[in-house]
Amino acid sequence: MEILMPQLGETVAEGKITTWFKAIGDAVKPGDNLFEIETDKVSMEVPATAAGVLKEIRVEAGEVAPVGAVVAVLAGAAGAPAAPAPKALGPAPALSSVLPHAPIVVPTPRSPAVPPANPIMLDPFREVRTPERNWGPARLPTGAAVTPLARRLAGEAAIDLTGIVPSGPHGRIVARDVETALAARADTLARSPAAPSPDRIKALYEPGSYMEIPLDSMRRTIAARLVEAKRTIPHFHLAADVAIERLNAVREEANATALRDDSGKPAFRLSINDFIIKALALALARVPAANAVWAEDRILRFQRSDVGVAVAIEGGLVTPVIRGAESKSLLDISAEMKDLATRARLRKLKPAEIAGGVTAISNLGMHGVREFAAIINPPHATILAVGAVARRPAETADGGIRFLSQMTVTLSCDHRVIDGALGAELLAAFGHFIEHPVGLMI
Repeated sequence: MEILMPQLGETVAEGKITTWFKAIGDAVKPGDNLFEIETDKVSMEVPATAAGVLKEIRVEAGEVAPVGAVVAVLAGAAGAPAAPAPKALGPAPALSSVLPHAPIVVPTPRSPAVPPANPIMLDPFREVRTPERNWGPARLPTGAAVTPLARRLAGEAAIDLTGIVPSGPHGRIVARDVETALAARADTLARSPAAPSPDRIKALYEPGSYMEIPLDSMRRTIAARLVEAKRTIPHFHLAADVAIERLNAVREEANATALRDDSGKPAFRLSINDFIIKALALALARVPAANAVWAEDRILRFQRSDVGVAVAIEGGLVTPVIRGAESKSLLDISAEMKDLATRARLRKLKPAEIAGGVTAISNLGMHGVREFAAIINPPHATILAVGAVARRPAETADGGIRFLSQMTVTLSCDHRVIDGALGAELLAAFGHFIEHPVGLMI
Protein backbone atom coordinates (compact mmCIF):
# COMPACT_ATOMS: atom_id res chain seq x y z
CA MET A 1 0.00 0.00 0.00
CA GLU A 2 1.39 3.39 -0.97
CA ILE A 3 1.24 6.28 1.53
CA LEU A 4 0.69 9.62 -0.20
CA MET A 5 1.39 13.21 0.83
CA PRO A 6 -2.07 14.44 1.95
CA GLN A 7 -3.80 17.62 0.81
CA LEU A 8 -4.18 20.09 3.68
CA GLY A 9 -6.44 22.68 2.14
CA GLU A 10 -7.11 23.55 -1.46
CA THR A 11 -4.27 26.07 -1.73
CA VAL A 12 -1.54 23.76 -0.40
CA ALA A 13 0.64 22.30 -3.14
CA GLU A 14 3.40 20.64 -1.12
CA GLY A 15 4.35 19.62 2.40
CA LYS A 16 7.54 19.09 4.36
CA ILE A 17 7.98 15.98 6.46
CA THR A 18 9.50 17.07 9.75
CA THR A 19 9.41 13.78 11.72
CA TRP A 20 8.94 10.08 11.07
CA PHE A 21 7.36 8.27 14.04
CA LYS A 22 7.92 4.83 12.51
CA ALA A 23 11.07 3.21 11.11
CA ILE A 24 11.40 0.70 8.28
CA GLY A 25 10.30 -2.71 9.54
CA ASP A 26 7.99 -1.37 12.25
CA ALA A 27 4.49 -2.77 12.52
CA VAL A 28 1.76 -0.20 11.92
CA LYS A 29 -1.83 -0.26 13.15
CA PRO A 30 -4.66 1.92 11.92
CA GLY A 31 -4.60 5.19 13.81
CA ASP A 32 -0.84 5.04 14.55
CA ASN A 33 0.91 8.31 13.70
CA LEU A 34 3.24 7.72 10.75
CA PHE A 35 4.84 11.13 10.22
CA GLU A 36 4.41 14.83 10.85
CA ILE A 37 4.10 17.31 7.99
CA GLU A 38 4.47 21.06 7.83
CA THR A 39 3.04 23.43 5.23
CA ASP A 40 3.16 27.21 4.98
CA LYS A 41 0.34 27.53 7.50
CA VAL A 42 -0.24 24.30 9.42
CA SER A 43 1.63 21.41 11.04
CA MET A 44 -0.04 18.12 11.83
CA GLU A 45 0.52 14.41 12.37
CA VAL A 46 -0.62 11.96 9.68
CA PRO A 47 -2.05 8.63 10.96
CA ALA A 48 -2.13 5.28 9.19
CA THR A 49 -5.44 4.11 7.75
CA ALA A 50 -4.47 0.46 7.37
CA ALA A 51 -2.42 -2.16 9.17
CA GLY A 52 0.87 -3.47 7.88
CA VAL A 53 4.64 -3.16 8.05
CA LEU A 54 6.52 -0.04 6.98
CA LYS A 55 8.52 -1.40 4.05
CA GLU A 56 9.99 1.74 2.46
CA ILE A 57 10.41 5.46 3.22
CA ARG A 58 10.79 7.52 0.06
CA VAL A 59 10.73 11.04 1.53
CA GLU A 60 13.02 11.48 4.51
CA ALA A 61 12.52 13.92 7.37
CA GLY A 62 13.40 17.44 6.31
CA GLU A 63 12.47 16.86 2.65
CA VAL A 64 9.61 18.48 0.75
CA ALA A 65 7.21 16.56 -1.51
CA PRO A 66 4.25 17.69 -3.61
CA VAL A 67 0.72 16.74 -2.65
CA GLY A 68 -0.09 13.24 -3.92
CA ALA A 69 3.53 12.07 -4.04
CA VAL A 70 4.33 8.62 -2.61
CA VAL A 71 6.19 9.15 0.66
CA ALA A 72 6.25 5.56 1.95
CA VAL A 73 5.16 2.00 1.19
CA LEU A 74 3.24 -0.16 3.64
CA ALA A 75 3.46 -3.92 3.18
CA GLY A 76 0.74 -6.47 4.13
CA ALA A 77 -0.44 -6.91 7.70
CA ALA A 78 2.25 -8.17 10.02
CA GLY A 79 1.91 -11.86 10.81
CA ALA A 80 -1.06 -12.39 8.50
CA PRO A 81 -0.97 -15.80 6.76
CA ALA A 82 -0.50 -15.70 3.05
CA ALA A 83 -3.67 -16.31 1.10
CA PRO A 84 -3.70 -19.77 -0.53
CA ALA A 85 -3.13 -19.75 -4.25
CA PRO A 86 -6.20 -20.52 -6.31
CA LYS A 87 -6.41 -24.02 -7.73
CA ALA A 88 -5.34 -24.39 -11.33
CA LEU A 89 -8.13 -24.85 -13.80
CA GLY A 90 -8.27 -28.01 -15.83
CA PRO A 91 -7.54 -27.98 -19.56
CA ALA A 92 -10.21 -26.40 -21.67
CA PRO A 93 -12.34 -28.83 -23.64
CA ALA A 94 -11.53 -29.37 -27.26
CA LEU A 95 -13.52 -27.30 -29.71
CA SER A 96 -14.63 -30.45 -31.53
CA SER A 97 -16.43 -31.63 -28.40
CA VAL A 98 -18.59 -28.55 -28.24
CA LEU A 99 -21.91 -28.55 -30.04
CA PRO A 100 -21.88 -26.25 -33.09
CA HIS A 101 -24.77 -24.11 -31.89
CA ALA A 102 -24.15 -24.21 -28.12
CA PRO A 103 -22.67 -21.15 -26.42
CA ILE A 104 -19.12 -21.47 -25.19
CA VAL A 105 -19.02 -20.96 -21.43
CA VAL A 106 -15.62 -20.09 -19.90
CA PRO A 107 -15.55 -20.91 -16.20
CA THR A 108 -14.54 -17.98 -13.99
CA PRO A 109 -12.04 -18.80 -11.25
CA ARG A 110 -13.15 -17.99 -7.76
CA SER A 111 -10.93 -17.06 -4.87
CA PRO A 112 -11.12 -19.44 -1.95
CA ALA A 113 -13.48 -18.35 0.77
CA VAL A 114 -11.79 -16.06 3.27
CA PRO A 115 -13.49 -15.39 6.58
CA PRO A 116 -14.23 -11.68 7.03
CA ALA A 117 -11.70 -9.85 9.19
CA ASN A 118 -12.79 -8.37 12.46
CA PRO A 119 -13.74 -4.72 11.99
CA ILE A 120 -11.02 -2.31 13.08
CA MET A 121 -12.16 0.49 15.35
CA LEU A 122 -10.51 3.79 14.41
CA ASP A 123 -10.30 6.88 16.52
CA PRO A 124 -12.03 9.82 14.82
CA PHE A 125 -9.59 11.80 12.73
CA ARG A 126 -8.73 15.22 14.02
CA GLU A 127 -10.10 18.04 11.95
CA VAL A 128 -7.81 19.52 9.32
CA ARG A 129 -7.64 23.30 9.36
CA THR A 130 -7.27 24.93 6.00
CA PRO A 131 -4.63 27.63 5.68
CA GLU A 132 -5.62 31.12 6.83
CA ARG A 133 -4.30 32.79 3.69
CA ASN A 134 -6.84 33.22 0.91
CA TRP A 135 -5.41 33.33 -2.60
CA GLY A 136 -8.61 34.58 -4.22
CA PRO A 137 -11.79 33.16 -5.72
CA ALA A 138 -11.84 29.96 -7.74
CA ARG A 139 -13.83 31.69 -10.47
CA LEU A 140 -13.03 35.13 -11.84
CA PRO A 141 -15.63 37.77 -12.76
CA THR A 142 -14.89 36.90 -16.40
CA GLY A 143 -16.19 33.38 -15.73
CA ALA A 144 -12.79 31.66 -16.05
CA ALA A 145 -12.05 29.01 -13.41
CA VAL A 146 -8.64 28.99 -11.69
CA THR A 147 -6.95 25.96 -10.13
CA PRO A 148 -5.77 26.23 -6.50
CA LEU A 149 -2.08 26.03 -7.46
CA ALA A 150 -2.51 28.73 -10.10
CA ARG A 151 -4.19 31.01 -7.55
CA ARG A 152 -1.36 30.51 -5.08
CA LEU A 153 1.38 31.16 -7.64
CA ALA A 154 -0.41 34.27 -8.90
CA GLY A 155 -0.91 35.59 -5.37
CA GLU A 156 2.73 35.11 -4.40
CA ALA A 157 3.97 36.80 -7.59
CA ALA A 158 1.29 39.56 -7.66
CA ILE A 159 0.06 38.45 -11.09
CA ASP A 160 -3.33 39.74 -12.27
CA LEU A 161 -5.26 36.62 -13.29
CA THR A 162 -7.76 38.57 -15.36
CA GLY A 163 -5.07 39.26 -17.95
CA ILE A 164 -4.06 35.61 -18.39
CA VAL A 165 -5.26 33.51 -21.33
CA PRO A 166 -6.33 30.09 -19.97
CA SER A 167 -4.96 26.94 -21.54
CA GLY A 168 -6.41 24.29 -19.24
CA PRO A 169 -9.38 22.04 -19.92
CA HIS A 170 -12.75 23.78 -20.15
CA GLY A 171 -11.10 27.21 -20.22
CA ARG A 172 -9.44 26.82 -16.83
CA ILE A 173 -6.36 28.83 -15.78
CA VAL A 174 -3.70 26.38 -14.64
CA ALA A 175 -0.25 26.72 -13.09
CA ARG A 176 1.60 26.74 -16.41
CA ASP A 177 -0.42 29.80 -17.50
CA VAL A 178 0.81 31.72 -14.45
CA GLU A 179 4.37 30.51 -15.02
CA THR A 180 4.15 31.74 -18.63
CA ALA A 181 2.96 35.15 -17.43
CA LEU A 182 5.83 35.27 -14.92
CA ALA A 183 8.36 34.48 -17.65
CA ALA A 184 6.86 37.16 -19.89
CA ARG A 185 7.07 39.73 -17.12
CA ALA A 186 10.69 38.86 -16.40
CA ASP A 187 11.49 39.15 -20.11
CA THR A 188 9.81 42.57 -20.24
CA LEU A 189 11.82 43.77 -17.26
CA ALA A 190 15.02 42.48 -18.82
CA ARG A 191 14.28 44.42 -22.00
CA SER A 192 13.31 47.64 -20.22
CA PRO A 193 15.54 50.55 -21.17
CA ALA A 194 18.52 51.12 -18.93
CA ALA A 195 18.80 54.21 -16.77
CA PRO A 196 19.80 57.28 -18.78
CA SER A 197 23.49 58.08 -18.88
CA PRO A 198 24.88 61.11 -17.01
CA ASP A 199 25.46 62.88 -20.34
CA ARG A 200 21.81 62.48 -21.33
CA ILE A 201 20.67 63.90 -18.00
CA LYS A 202 23.12 66.82 -18.19
CA ALA A 203 21.91 67.62 -21.70
CA LEU A 204 18.51 68.52 -20.22
CA TYR A 205 19.95 71.48 -18.33
CA GLU A 206 21.74 74.63 -19.35
CA PRO A 207 25.53 74.37 -19.01
CA GLY A 208 26.81 76.28 -16.03
CA SER A 209 23.49 76.15 -14.16
CA TYR A 210 24.58 73.32 -11.93
CA MET A 211 27.58 72.02 -10.00
CA GLU A 212 28.67 68.39 -10.28
CA ILE A 213 29.29 66.58 -6.98
CA PRO A 214 30.99 63.17 -7.38
CA LEU A 215 29.50 60.34 -5.34
CA ASP A 216 31.55 59.07 -2.44
CA SER A 217 31.46 55.46 -1.30
CA MET A 218 28.86 56.18 1.40
CA ARG A 219 26.33 57.72 -0.99
CA ARG A 220 26.90 54.92 -3.52
CA THR A 221 26.30 52.33 -0.80
CA ILE A 222 23.15 54.08 0.43
CA ALA A 223 21.79 54.31 -3.12
CA ALA A 224 22.50 50.64 -3.86
CA ARG A 225 21.00 49.38 -0.61
CA LEU A 226 17.84 51.46 -0.88
CA VAL A 227 17.24 50.39 -4.47
CA GLU A 228 17.78 46.79 -3.42
CA ALA A 229 15.37 47.23 -0.51
CA LYS A 230 12.55 48.68 -2.61
CA ARG A 231 13.01 46.06 -5.34
CA THR A 232 13.33 42.97 -3.18
CA ILE A 233 11.45 43.68 0.06
CA PRO A 234 7.64 43.60 -0.07
CA HIS A 235 6.92 46.62 2.12
CA PHE A 236 3.67 47.40 3.86
CA HIS A 237 3.07 50.20 6.35
CA LEU A 238 1.09 50.53 9.59
CA ALA A 239 0.49 53.93 11.21
CA ALA A 240 -0.80 54.89 14.67
CA ASP A 241 -1.12 58.00 16.82
CA VAL A 242 0.49 57.62 20.25
CA ALA A 243 -0.19 59.90 23.21
CA ILE A 244 2.99 61.07 24.94
CA GLU A 245 1.72 63.39 27.68
CA ARG A 246 2.58 60.91 30.43
CA LEU A 247 5.95 60.19 28.81
CA ASN A 248 6.76 63.93 28.76
CA ALA A 249 5.86 64.22 32.43
CA VAL A 250 8.05 61.25 33.41
CA ARG A 251 10.91 62.52 31.24
CA GLU A 252 10.81 66.03 32.69
CA GLU A 253 10.70 64.68 36.23
CA ALA A 254 13.63 62.33 35.56
CA ASN A 255 15.71 65.11 34.01
CA ALA A 256 14.91 67.38 36.95
CA THR A 257 16.49 64.89 39.36
CA ALA A 258 19.83 64.82 37.50
CA LEU A 259 22.81 65.97 39.55
CA ARG A 260 24.66 69.02 38.25
CA ASP A 261 28.34 69.85 38.26
CA ASP A 262 29.90 73.13 39.36
CA SER A 263 29.02 74.77 36.08
CA GLY A 264 25.37 73.73 36.39
CA LYS A 265 25.53 71.11 33.64
CA PRO A 266 23.29 68.09 34.40
CA ALA A 267 24.85 64.63 34.63
CA PHE A 268 22.34 63.32 32.08
CA ARG A 269 19.43 64.44 29.95
CA LEU A 270 16.97 61.87 28.63
CA SER A 271 15.51 62.51 25.17
CA ILE A 272 12.25 61.27 23.71
CA ASN A 273 14.35 59.13 21.39
CA ASP A 274 15.79 57.26 24.37
CA PHE A 275 12.27 56.29 25.46
CA ILE A 276 11.38 55.29 21.88
CA ILE A 277 14.41 52.98 21.65
CA LYS A 278 13.57 51.28 24.93
CA ALA A 279 9.87 50.99 24.04
CA LEU A 280 10.57 49.36 20.68
CA ALA A 281 13.07 46.96 22.27
CA LEU A 282 10.55 45.90 24.91
CA ALA A 283 7.85 45.57 22.25
CA LEU A 284 10.06 43.14 20.32
CA ALA A 285 10.60 41.16 23.52
CA ARG A 286 6.84 41.05 24.06
CA VAL A 287 6.18 40.01 20.43
CA PRO A 288 9.13 37.65 19.79
CA ALA A 289 7.83 36.49 16.39
CA ALA A 290 8.53 40.00 15.09
CA ASN A 291 12.10 39.96 16.45
CA ALA A 292 13.36 38.33 13.26
CA VAL A 293 14.99 38.91 9.88
CA TRP A 294 14.69 37.31 6.44
CA ALA A 295 17.59 35.03 5.43
CA GLU A 296 16.46 33.93 1.93
CA ASP A 297 15.67 30.26 2.67
CA ARG A 298 14.85 30.72 6.36
CA ILE A 299 13.88 33.24 9.04
CA LEU A 300 16.29 34.11 11.83
CA ARG A 301 14.58 34.80 15.16
CA PHE A 302 16.57 36.45 17.96
CA GLN A 303 16.63 36.25 21.74
CA ARG A 304 17.54 39.90 22.32
CA SER A 305 16.39 43.21 20.84
CA ASP A 306 19.14 44.87 18.78
CA VAL A 307 17.75 48.25 17.70
CA GLY A 308 19.42 50.47 15.11
CA VAL A 309 18.95 54.24 15.11
CA ALA A 310 19.36 56.29 11.94
CA VAL A 311 21.85 59.15 12.47
CA ALA A 312 22.13 61.87 9.85
CA ILE A 313 25.69 62.83 9.00
CA GLU A 314 27.22 64.99 6.30
CA GLY A 315 26.69 63.30 2.96
CA GLY A 316 24.34 60.57 4.16
CA LEU A 317 23.32 58.60 7.22
CA VAL A 318 24.42 55.60 9.26
CA THR A 319 22.50 53.29 11.57
CA PRO A 320 24.47 52.29 14.67
CA VAL A 321 22.94 49.45 16.65
CA ILE A 322 22.23 49.32 20.38
CA ARG A 323 22.57 45.65 21.36
CA GLY A 324 20.17 44.11 23.87
CA ALA A 325 18.34 47.39 24.36
CA GLU A 326 15.47 45.66 26.17
CA SER A 327 17.73 44.86 29.14
CA LYS A 328 19.46 48.26 29.37
CA SER A 329 18.32 51.20 31.48
CA LEU A 330 17.23 54.47 29.92
CA LEU A 331 20.40 56.10 31.29
CA ASP A 332 22.58 53.44 29.65
CA ILE A 333 20.72 53.78 26.35
CA SER A 334 21.01 57.56 26.49
CA ALA A 335 24.76 57.53 27.17
CA GLU A 336 25.43 54.86 24.53
CA MET A 337 23.33 56.66 21.92
CA LYS A 338 25.11 59.98 22.52
CA ASP A 339 28.50 58.28 22.12
CA LEU A 340 27.45 56.45 18.94
CA ALA A 341 25.93 59.57 17.39
CA THR A 342 29.04 61.67 18.16
CA ARG A 343 31.40 59.11 16.64
CA ALA A 344 29.04 58.59 13.69
CA ARG A 345 29.26 62.27 12.76
CA LEU A 346 33.04 61.99 12.98
CA ARG A 347 32.89 58.81 10.87
CA LYS A 348 34.71 56.87 13.57
CA LEU A 349 32.24 54.05 14.10
CA LYS A 350 33.56 50.49 13.94
CA PRO A 351 32.00 48.11 11.37
CA ALA A 352 30.66 45.91 14.17
CA GLU A 353 28.73 48.88 15.59
CA ILE A 354 26.61 49.31 12.45
CA ALA A 355 26.27 45.65 11.47
CA GLY A 356 23.30 43.44 12.22
CA GLY A 357 20.25 44.48 14.19
CA VAL A 358 16.65 43.42 13.70
CA THR A 359 14.94 46.79 13.36
CA ALA A 360 15.69 50.51 13.16
CA ILE A 361 14.25 53.87 14.17
CA SER A 362 14.14 56.92 11.93
CA ASN A 363 12.99 60.06 13.78
CA LEU A 364 12.26 63.16 11.72
CA GLY A 365 9.95 64.69 14.30
CA MET A 366 12.55 67.25 15.32
CA HIS A 367 12.43 68.55 11.74
CA GLY A 368 8.68 69.13 11.89
CA VAL A 369 7.72 66.15 9.74
CA ARG A 370 4.27 64.99 10.81
CA GLU A 371 4.50 61.45 9.43
CA PHE A 372 6.38 59.43 6.82
CA ALA A 373 7.08 55.85 5.74
CA ALA A 374 10.71 54.77 5.97
CA ILE A 375 12.45 52.22 3.74
CA ILE A 376 13.57 49.05 5.50
CA ASN A 377 17.30 48.69 5.93
CA PRO A 378 18.27 45.13 4.86
CA PRO A 379 18.43 42.63 6.48
CA HIS A 380 16.04 44.20 9.01
CA ALA A 381 12.38 43.19 8.87
CA THR A 382 10.97 46.46 10.23
CA ILE A 383 11.72 50.14 10.62
CA LEU A 384 9.81 52.64 12.77
CA ALA A 385 9.33 56.13 11.37
CA VAL A 386 8.63 58.72 14.08
CA GLY A 387 6.88 61.99 13.32
CA ALA A 388 6.60 65.30 15.17
CA VAL A 389 4.65 65.79 18.40
CA ALA A 390 1.51 67.85 17.94
CA ARG A 391 -1.49 68.91 20.01
CA ARG A 392 -4.57 67.21 18.57
CA PRO A 393 -8.24 67.16 19.62
CA ALA A 394 -9.65 63.95 21.04
CA GLU A 395 -13.09 63.01 22.32
CA THR A 396 -13.44 62.34 26.03
CA ALA A 397 -15.54 59.63 27.65
CA ASP A 398 -18.35 62.10 28.40
CA GLY A 399 -18.52 63.32 24.81
CA GLY A 400 -16.41 66.41 25.31
CA ILE A 401 -13.26 67.47 23.49
CA ARG A 402 -9.76 67.86 24.89
CA PHE A 403 -6.35 68.32 23.33
CA LEU A 404 -3.65 65.67 23.63
CA SER A 405 0.04 65.64 22.75
CA GLN A 406 0.41 62.91 20.15
CA MET A 407 2.99 61.71 17.67
CA THR A 408 2.35 59.61 14.57
CA VAL A 409 4.51 56.53 14.18
CA THR A 410 4.61 54.41 11.02
CA LEU A 411 5.94 50.85 11.07
CA SER A 412 7.29 49.56 7.74
CA CYS A 413 7.24 45.75 7.62
CA ASP A 414 8.81 43.08 5.42
CA HIS A 415 5.80 40.95 4.47
CA ARG A 416 8.04 37.89 4.04
CA VAL A 417 8.66 37.90 7.79
CA ILE A 418 5.80 39.85 9.33
CA ASP A 419 2.14 39.64 8.37
CA GLY A 420 -0.37 42.40 9.03
CA ALA A 421 -1.71 41.09 12.32
CA LEU A 422 1.80 40.51 13.69
CA GLY A 423 2.91 44.00 12.68
CA ALA A 424 -0.18 45.48 14.30
CA GLU A 425 0.58 43.56 17.50
CA LEU A 426 4.13 44.91 17.55
CA LEU A 427 2.95 48.48 16.95
CA ALA A 428 0.30 48.14 19.68
CA ALA A 429 2.92 46.88 22.15
CA PHE A 430 5.15 49.85 21.30
CA GLY A 431 2.26 52.26 21.82
CA HIS A 432 1.46 50.66 25.19
CA PHE A 433 4.98 51.24 26.50
CA ILE A 434 5.02 54.84 25.25
CA GLU A 435 1.66 55.63 26.83
CA HIS A 436 2.62 53.85 30.09
CA PRO A 437 6.24 55.05 30.46
CA VAL A 438 6.70 53.84 34.02
CA GLY A 439 7.31 50.40 32.54
CA LEU A 440 10.30 51.83 30.68
CA MET A 441 11.96 52.94 33.90
CA ILE A 442 12.22 49.41 35.30
